[in-house]
Amino acid sequence: MEKRLYLLRHAQSEYNEKGIFQGRLNSDLTPLGFVQARLSAQELLDKNLQVIYSSPQKRAYKTALTVADVLGLEVIVDDRIREMSFGVYEGRNFWELMEKEGHILRAWLSNPLKNPLPTQEGIEEFKERVESFLKDVIQNPYENILIVAHGGTLHALVCLSLGFGLENLWNIHMDNTGFTLLVYKDGKFELKYLNRLCHRDGL
Repeated sequence: MEKRLYLLRHAQSEYNEKGIFQGRLNSDLTPLGFVQARLSAQELLDKNLQVIYSSPQKRAYKTALTVADVLGLEVIVDDRIREMSFGVYEGRNFWELMEKEGHILRAWLSNPLKNPLPTQEGIEEFKERVESFLKDVIQNPYENILIVAHGGTLHALVCLSLGFGLENLWNIHMDNTGFTLLVYKDGKFELKYLNRLCHRDGL
């Protein structure tokens, strides 16, 4: 059986707009974010989706609910696809951090395995929960699946499904409501596209 996993990064949040490191913090969608979410739903109308999984965090869950409302589906919340915790850096402005502690951030972005942030979630714990979620998705009966989550978690799903190490976690980029498609067939994954944004052309 072929499975199609549509990965959707949440729509623009209030903290995205302000350039704030979010991690485990919660912030709601902006007005633009709600528009992005509605446009994402329109893009999915012909995909025959059967189930939507979402992170419990507000920015992802509100995105998932908006899509679910259009598609007539329910949202299954799964704590395993919440965002990575960035520890003491959560709630701080990314660009101010880059100015003051840029050497730490740049090292982390180049290889988060070798250069973890101070007090961030352990990378092994992060890997285990995302891997556990991925295995369950492979084994479930659904063929067309939407997963609404966060940059870190979705990057990890791509890395783990394609056999890349998590040292490459930040070598992937996904914009707000960027679509990525993974196809699982004959025991292996194939990346069909990454960070597709055609549905946002009108914004």
